Formats: sequence, structure tokens, C-alpha cells
Amino acid sequence: MKNRFTALGVAALLLAAPAHAQQLSIATGGTGGVYFPYGGGLAEVINTHVDGATASAEVTGASVENVALISRGDSDLALALADTVYQAFHGEGAFEGRQVDELRALASIYPNAVQIVTLADSGITSIDDLRGQRVSVGAPGSGTEVSAQTLLAANGITYDDFTPERLNFNETADALRDGDIVAGFWSVGPPTSSIMNLATTRSIRIIALTEEQIAAAIEAEPTFAPYTLRAGTYDGMEEGVLTISTPNVLIVNADMDDDLAYNITRAMFENVDELIAIHPAANDTTVEFTTDSTPIPFHPGALRYLEEVGASVQDHQRP
Repeated sequence: MKNRFTALGVAALLLAAPAHAQQLSIATGGTGGVYFPYGGGLAEVINTHVDGATASAEVTGASVENVALISRGDSDLALALADTVYQAFHGEGAFEGRQVDELRALASIYPNAVQIVTLADSGITSIDDLRGQRVSVGAPGSGTEVSAQTLLAANGITYDDFTPERLNFNETADALRDGDIVAGFWSVGPPTSSIMNLATTRSIRIIALTEEQIAAAIEAEPTFAPYTLRAGTYDGMEEGVLTISTPNVLIVNADMDDDLAYNITRAMFENVDELIAIHPAANDTTVEFTTDSTPIPFHPGALRYLEEVGASVQDHQRP
């Protein structure tokens, strides 16, 4: 899929913006995933529909790094996986001893599906077959690696059982194509361009999880949920594949101006068709998905919008 958003386009929008406009940075992920085009689309929505603000999408290492960027005030908005956000807010898991309780959510925007990809002729048919192999677990500081570690550990597999490679999505696809690894993890909204491109040059297989493996993963990480990748998601994928998914959360710092948070939230939901035109993952950017899936409190500005439209907000989502 060719995204109509480009970094050059954002630069042009910024140059055309009024000099007094507040400039916002949106931390996303690598260019081979969904975060970057989605963040670019969100920047376009802000530039077009939020008076007094302009935005640009920044390439980052994704979820874990993005939490740090929000905490330090180096980014204004960021996309991050719900498990990473939950752990950071509560000081658990990878964030034990370094709680980031200043995180707030504007919305949950779409689910990430864990997609474990191998070549069709690799002989790898289950996660147990990863033992003794060279496997990409995602970029350093990414939510993909957090999800991969959690899923594997819940099913008795640790980094001692295989050789982990920390590669971003494009690097993982290249390494699979070249035979440098036997499998790679993606935690991303399907379909994603790096897997699509790989599937046009190599026959691939998406490794399915069993119901027992999924149950073990959910017990370890309650933000996981069962998810079926639809047949035809990628070239040669003739049947649906059972895996797990995690919501993606649009996060900000608690000190963001209430009116700004409100205006961004409203602009996103009321112009979601513009995001869908950039990536189909935005079909899940709904008020219902947001209130069903967000694991931390909403920013007061976002909460104001949700209450205005009559959404049912859960107790743990209130500041």
C-alpha cells in the first residue's frame, strides 16, 4: 500500500503554517509499520482542523521510547501499545522501579496484531519451533519486543532458548528474505507494508497460536485479546490465522493544556475519514473502541469530549 502522507508533505504544511502556531511533535515508530503513516495522518488532521496548532510525525523506536519521550516532554503526542502504556503507568514489568504516572490517554486508535512471520518453506509451524533459531523480536525500545517477550515467556520460552535479533520492521523483512533469520515478530495493525512487500517476493507463513498459548498470554498480560488475521491479509494467505492483539493508545503528558487535548480529540474523531484514507487501521478509531480498550486515565480534555458525545467511560479511565 502506498501512503499518501510523506515527511516532505508535513514539512510543507509546517512551512505554510502561521508563525505563531504551536508546533507539536508526534512520536510514532519505524517507517515500515503503521505508526508513522497514522501519525502523519493525525498531523494532517491537526494542521487542518485544530486552530493555532501544527504537527509533524517523527520516526522513533516506537512504544517504550515513545513513553520516555512523553515523560521528558520531548514529544507532545505519541502512539504506544496498551501493554507498554499500562506497565509504564503502574510501574510494572519493564517499568518496575520507574513509574510514569504522568501519562494520560486521548484515545485508543486501533488494535495491533502480533504477527509472527516465517518463510513458507522454513519448517517453522509453531512458536515452539523457534527454539535454537535466530529470530527478530522487534526494534530496541519497541512495544513489539515487549509483546514478544511476554507471549514467549508465558509459554515457557525465553531468550536463552533462541538467538534474539532486535530489528525494526523493514530490517526484519529484509533479514527473512535474505535467510539471516528464520522468523520475525511484528506487533502492528494489519496489513503492514513491510510484510506486504516481503510477501510479493517470497512465499510466507504467519505462525498461528493455539487457544492454550493465547490463554497463557492473556493470563500474563490482561491487555492481550484473541484476534484472527483474515484470509487474504497478505499474498498467499489462504486461511485465517489465530493470534493475539493489543490496542494502540494515543498518549500525552498530563500537563497538556486541556483545551488543546479536547480540540485534538474532537478533530480526530470527527475527521476519522481522513485517517482511513491514509491507512485502513483507522477504521477502528472510534469512541466505542476507545472506551472499551484504553487501560489508563484519559486526559481531562479528552474526557470532556467523550462525555459530550455520551460515551460510557470506565472508572479506571478517569483521572
